[in-house]
Amino acid sequence: MKRSNQFDVRPRSVKEREVFVRWLDASASLWNETNYARRQSFLSNTNDSVWEVDTGTLESKYKGVLSSSVAQQIIRKNSEAWRSFFSLNEKYHAGKLDEKPSPPGYWGNEEDGRVLRTYVRNDQYTLEIGERSRLEVPIGSELKDELGLNHNQRLRLEFTGDPKWSGEQGRLEIVYDETADSFRAFQPITVDGSRLDSPLASHEAALDVGANNLVACTTTTGHQYLYSGRDEFERFHETTEEIAYYQSRLENQRESSSRIERLYRKRTNRRNHVQDALARDLVERLYESGVSTLYVGDISGVLSTHWSARVNEKTHNFWAYRRFIDRVECVCEEYGISVEEESEAWTSQTCPKCGEREETIRHQDTVTCPCGFEGHADLTASESFLRQQNNEVGPMARPVYLKWNNHNWREDHNPPSAVETTANEAYTHQSTTSGGNIALGQAQND
Repeated sequence: MKRSNQFDVRPRSVKEREVFVRWLDASASLWNETNYARRQSFLSNTNDSVWEVDTGTLESKYKGVLSSSVAQQIIRKNSEAWRSFFSLNEKYHAGKLDEKPSPPGYWGNEEDGRVLRTYVRNDQYTLEIGERSRLEVPIGSELKDELGLNHNQRLRLEFTGDPKWSGEQGRLEIVYDETADSFRAFQPITVDGSRLDSPLASHEAALDVGANNLVACTTTTGHQYLYSGRDEFERFHETTEEIAYYQSRLENQRESSSRIERLYRKRTNRRNHVQDALARDLVERLYESGVSTLYVGDISGVLSTHWSARVNEKTHNFWAYRRFIDRVECVCEEYGISVEEESEAWTSQTCPKCGEREETIRHQDTVTCPCGFEGHADLTASESFLRQQNNEVGPMARPVYLKWNNHNWREDHNPPSAVETTANEAYTHQSTTSGGNIALGQAQND
């Protein structure tokens, strides 16, 4: 069973950082040159011609900086990307895919910025975990000379984080996250399924997932969590406007540019980082509460198009519901928590106190009922969703409000007020969606 450790790599000095960046930049250059040669062969000849590119010469060109093993891994990774493209292309021509696939792309350029990324073979790096954890990776002889390393030494870097999984290690990926200004490492691990965590009890929880409040969660133990997403959407929207500005300046009917593609990557990576951290934070809280089953809404194909471009941007680009649920399911599997997708129809209108749903009124983030009930709309929806699956829900404790601080989710002891909030769009709830449904997906380039 595959799992992944993630940690941040931290060069110890300015010189070490310069060498590390050059190493990553050379990896991007090798990928781009390999990819360019293969794209030219593909456009001028047949599929088989891409494998006739002289990658040996390219490896020799870069091994002085990268080392032979890393150069080989970059070329091998590019080969995997082309094999995947050919497989998708066959499916497209066989009528099994609606959208024609594109050949593998480039990792940016020197002028507008490259994607700094590399891959290290599983037997070519080592991790030492302790008070001062270390990662050792191979570098070429040119960089060794600059750092004063001998022929047998490797670049030794500090890293932060506590890798959760141990087992057979896979190929290491290291990438520079320009949003967080950090070097992130991803280590695939093959583990025995019996080593996964088991739930501490048999409680249940339900999620209400949205675009303003990213997640509202209720457990049968009475715990409630609310993750605010308004600030994150505003940052997402600012980048969207920046993309639109540069698109308006394109000439000669060009559809994109390196700068625009870089902004798309920045926007998507930032959103994904928020979602991934949220999934991890939430599942760890649920595990500590003894949750063994998590219910999420089955809303496939129920989102409507809307007259407002900003609304469509929020629901179909920023929200990325399917990606987020896939991430939650992946993390839940680590902790032995099962995830069940169920209909959440009417949950946003149902009063948890008396069950009324026709006469309830939702205004901004508040839902009220003629019976006298008044509560937070999203938290109430998650509670109603949970009651649909399990009638035994304990007394509600004070909700935990969480906000993103650009690094992780922190508890906010000042819950959002009506003045600070705006209405959650009704179209994000299955029970209130009408006509013009489209399947929920991610935007192009996201």
